[in-house]
Amino acid sequence: MSTFDLTHDLTHEPKPTLVRRLEVITDVGGRRKWSVDAKAEIMLEALAPGATVSEVARRHDLRPQQVFGWLREARKAAEPAPAFVPVVVEPEAPAAPTPKKRRKPRGGGDIEIEIDGVLVRIGRGAEAKTVAAVIQALKGGR
Repeated sequence: MSTFDLTHDLTHEPKPTLVRRLEVITDVGGRRKWSVDAKAEIMLEALAPGATVSEVARRHDLRPQQVFGWLREARKAAEPAPAFVPVVVEPEAPAAPTPKKRRKPRGGGDIEIEIDGVLVRIGRGAEAKTVAAVIQALKGGR
């Protein structure tokens, strides 16, 4: 801590007052450092069924806002769920060969694609990108 003698108006009064002593605190006191494990335990406790963040924070001498902040940071750091789930097609054991008969597309405008014994029907409103992705997936599965 440092001590200074200054003349400064701290009261916002028209006449300045003499400040005899001014303390400058350079260390941030009162702040605790929480380990990652301790934070994780507190967050798990707060997320337990029937628990409230306020009660958990009070038990650990914290403010609820601090626990909520930790939870928010943890959610941001978590990896997002994949936007789609890849499909894996495994060919079935070949059965006795049967003569294949060609069927006409139903409803006019439908597309049928057969690659390596897999038949896919694509409806009239499908986008070109979707059709290309389906064909590429079928070719990649060989």
